[in-house]
Amino acid sequence: MKGTNFVNLRDAGDAVELAAAYAKAGADELVFLDITATVEGRKTLLDLVTKVAHTINIPFCVGGGISSVADVSALLNAGADKISINSSAVRNPELITELAQEFGSQCIVVAIDTKNIDGTDTVFTHGGRNPTELKTIEWAKRVEELGAGELLLTSMDADGTKDGFANSLTAIISGNAGIPVIASGGAGTMEHFEEVFTTGKADAGLAASIFHFKEIEIVDLKKHLIDCGIPMRL
Repeated sequence: MKGTNFVNLRDAGDAVELAAAYAKAGADELVFLDITATVEGRKTLLDLVTKVAHTINIPFCVGGGISSVADVSALLNAGADKISINSSAVRNPELITELAQEFGSQCIVVAIDTKNIDGTDTVFTHGGRNPTELKTIEWAKRVEELGAGELLLTSMDADGTKDGFANSLTAIISGNAGIPVIASGGAGTMEHFEEVFTTGKADAGLAASIFHFKEIEIVDLKKHLIDCGIPMRL
């Protein structure tokens, strides 16, 4: 599914078929986020994770409804390479440390859904439904200290707009972080990726709709970025 500002979701196609297509097209990593798992009080769809993992040959990160060591163990056994937590990390920050110690920081991604509220970048949980009292930049620093191996920063303001990534915020967090930062939300053109890697200082760029709906081909995007002097794996 793909939406705008985390709402108005529309069907983007079969997850397994799309995963296979992206792996073949040259994507470096696939991120599967079960965006209503926490809201609906259920676990991530394990059967789907298994099917996707058996279909692709690139790293696979899975998030949604993860709240325990047992949840992570089940997903890794189903074929995920990394897991992403958000709401459960906010609810119980020590979970980050527990998972990092059990499985290694390299497979623990903390997702941060952020929205600017009255001039303050604020962390949201439950698929962007619930605001917290956490400030985004401070929370990003803390989750790294707790053992996160990567940050997945999604701008709710930019999500689905195709107006560009939240480069100012991304640059601040990337500049302060000692772990990779994946920027998400707002990709609409090849130039937006160029900007997020230069101005935004991101380590990776995540996008959905421009790929789901064939607006930009991954190989063309990578060639453009190489031409811009940004190292890419073809």
